[in-house]
Amino acid sequence: MSTAAAVAERRVALIIAEDGYRLVRPLANPVHDGEAMAAALKKLGFEVILETNRDLRRMRRALDDFRLDAKGADVALVYFSGHGVEISGDNRLLPIDADASSLDALEKTSLPLEEVRDSVAATAKVGLIMLDACRSDPFSGSSGEGRGATSLAKDVSDKVKPGLGRIGRAENILFAFSAAPGETAADGTGQNSPFTTALTKYLGTDGLEIRSVLTLVQQEVYDLSRGKQLPYVESGLPKVFFAAAAKQQLPERERLLLAMADVTPEMRGEVEQVASDADMPLAPLYGVLISSDASHLSADSLNARLREAADAFVKVRGEMRTLASDDPQVTELRRQAEEQLSLGAFDGARAILAKAADIDNVSRNALKANFVNRTLSEAATRFLSGGAARADLDYATAIKDYESVLVLYGEAGQTDLTLDQADRQIRTLDELGKLYTLVGNTDAAGRAFAALVSNLELRSARETDPSVKRDFAVGNIKLAQGDLPEALENYRTARTMLRDLTAAEPDRLSWFSDFAMADDKIGNVLVTQGDLAGASQIYQEGLSVKKQLADNEPERAELQRDLTISYDEIGGLARVMGQLDNAQMANEESLKIRLALAEKKPQDAERQRDVSVSHDTIGDLKRERGDAAGALASYKAGHAIVEQLVGRDPDNSELKRDLSVGNAKMGNALSDQEEWPAALAAYRQALSIARVLAASDPANADWQRDLSVSLEKVAGILAIQGDRAGALKAYTDSFAIADRLAKLDPANADWQRDLSITLSEIGMLKAKQRDVKGARQAFQDSLDIRQKLARSDPNNATWQRDLVVAMIDYAQVAKNPKTVLSQALDMTLELDRRGRLAPRYKFMIKFLRDRLAKVK
Repeated sequence: MSTAAAVAERRVALIIAEDGYRLVRPLANPVHDGEAMAAALKKLGFEVILETNRDLRRMRRALDDFRLDAKGADVALVYFSGHGVEISGDNRLLPIDADASSLDALEKTSLPLEEVRDSVAATAKVGLIMLDACRSDPFSGSSGEGRGATSLAKDVSDKVKPGLGRIGRAENILFAFSAAPGETAADGTGQNSPFTTALTKYLGTDGLEIRSVLTLVQQEVYDLSRGKQLPYVESGLPKVFFAAAAKQQLPERERLLLAMADVTPEMRGEVEQVASDADMPLAPLYGVLISSDASHLSADSLNARLREAADAFVKVRGEMRTLASDDPQVTELRRQAEEQLSLGAFDGARAILAKAADIDNVSRNALKANFVNRTLSEAATRFLSGGAARADLDYATAIKDYESVLVLYGEAGQTDLTLDQADRQIRTLDELGKLYTLVGNTDAAGRAFAALVSNLELRSARETDPSVKRDFAVGNIKLAQGDLPEALENYRTARTMLRDLTAAEPDRLSWFSDFAMADDKIGNVLVTQGDLAGASQIYQEGLSVKKQLADNEPERAELQRDLTISYDEIGGLARVMGQLDNAQMANEESLKIRLALAEKKPQDAERQRDVSVSHDTIGDLKRERGDAAGALASYKAGHAIVEQLVGRDPDNSELKRDLSVGNAKMGNALSDQEEWPAALAAYRQALSIARVLAASDPANADWQRDLSVSLEKVAGILAIQGDRAGALKAYTDSFAIADRLAKLDPANADWQRDLSITLSEIGMLKAKQRDVKGARQAFQDSLDIRQKLARSDPNNATWQRDLVVAMIDYAQVAKNPKTVLSQALDMTLELDRRGRLAPRYKFMIKFLRDRLAKVK
């Protein structure tokens, strides 16, 4: 509505404020609330009538006069501040002479809200009814601080409910209650209640439609009450109504809160859960949700970003609350900034912090004698500002602030730093390293982490505090960005330091988590290097530590989930080594924990996805054991979970990939049972999804590999069904992808193995087409790759078995097939003797012996 239109229309308001109750508990603030609302409405062009401390007769008289005097107005508003009560579904407002001695007395001495609605409807085209009337227990004497109602009288207690009841849509009228239906609201510790404080703050905001005003009021009260109070709004307005004319852009926080009107209830629930867990306001998380373009994020990615913002917010809020300054003016400005931050007003907080930093800057330059103190004080303020930007996920601003902190520390000099100041410098370097990693500037991240480790190394040599040595150890872990030998040496150094620290201070449980993390890192490097036995031992040691931590705090879900990661690592390693019983025990233990976690939070997508992954892993094991039917059942269980998750989050590319992989796994199990049409259908479903994903991001190597594998699966069934031309076309398409990936990273063993499989399949088809030369070349290339892999890791049972298969294939075109097959049989017998030949592959022994018997 334009300014001219606002002037042309007639706006009228009746304000009733009751706090001098005679027979129920008096209140402190309603009259102040009424006066504040009167002032705010007058500024918006309302004709205001203010009635305070009226009995029931005079309340009704005021309504009658309002209906007559304001007849024909464009907008009519009634605001009530005082005690309110719901009696058997009927909302009532309490005048100062309300009598709660009995249910009948209370009904006779209170005003039905229906009378207020009738008066407003008869007065104007557009009606607004605002009730700050949910203040708790007016019948309890001097105790209580709210405005709702419950009765102490026995005949009233089962009829009277605290707060007011739901209204339901009313034509041409908007209702706004200070608390949700059936809930109570605070009277306030200052001059006004929280609801009226927020209402008067936003009512005159330029450019806000009245429902937007109330949206901001709801969030303001919610944040100030830490989620304990949420105003209720029910609108039946037929058109847009503006409280004030548009003049200027809204501040950051208000824009974020209003933008949430377009966010789905599911995403709102996600934000509110994270905010509740962190005890923080909603606006910062709304900002993350909106700036992240959540429609392109998976549920897990979105939750991770929300948790990242929450962690950063809690960190900087704690710093603001505890960090002091020698200058009282700077301390006060930091306090004001903390207030802004607690509401999620990042722009406001950073603006105030900038003022504080400027004061320090001017003072340190003017007072050379106080230069160091002022420099370090400014550095602390810039550090807080960086934390505020970090919590807002404004990485560029955070980096700029943290870089300025380091410059200031450089000016102050290392020798002048106290222990706390040195700690802050280290945290700055740590945050910079993380931020540069997030934005993809690995060189800058490496410099930050290198400076961090250098700083920690100097401090650990000077300081006796063991936490300094712990920081140094963790810093070393984070620094490992180079080649594998360097990383392994780094992790082992860190592990030794952490082992000594935990032995010296066994009560520092968080340090044991760091110790277990070092074990995981070392194990991962050893697996990559092919030292499976060493990896197995270190994984087991890490698992032992995690078990102790989880047993100590069994209710901490993250510690339980950490256990499943170790079990999966151990299970995967055992499977590669052909130790299927060990693999099964580890994978089943992981599934048991994940099922328990998922049962506690059935709507948690990450926990459900973990369960689906465990089902797939166990399905793979069952295939290894030759139990195709059991494998299919496990795959279907995992696939059903993923289908539900995709239904809830259809744009999640990670879940779509899970769906494709799940279809392929079901196809494998069906193929094992020679159910070729069903297997082909499953493979084609996997291929359809893989094509879409690969086309959407050609640079994503994992998705390209998925497409290659899916093409091969389809080709394999087509070959079995006699469609050799279709199979060769699919294999050729797969080969183009596999060959490109293998050349992209020759050290990637998985991609090399994929290429060998594709070459083998192409060789088989060419052999059937009597293309001996083409078949020999394909089989030879496949054999060469598998020989290299098998030599690189003799303990890898999968790669040893792959080599046997390659030999069997090559024997078809070899000049001396008997020699090749004999070598293959010897390798198979050795795998079986060592217990590393899975049951589903034991047929190979008889197969090779039969082949040898037929070879001349």
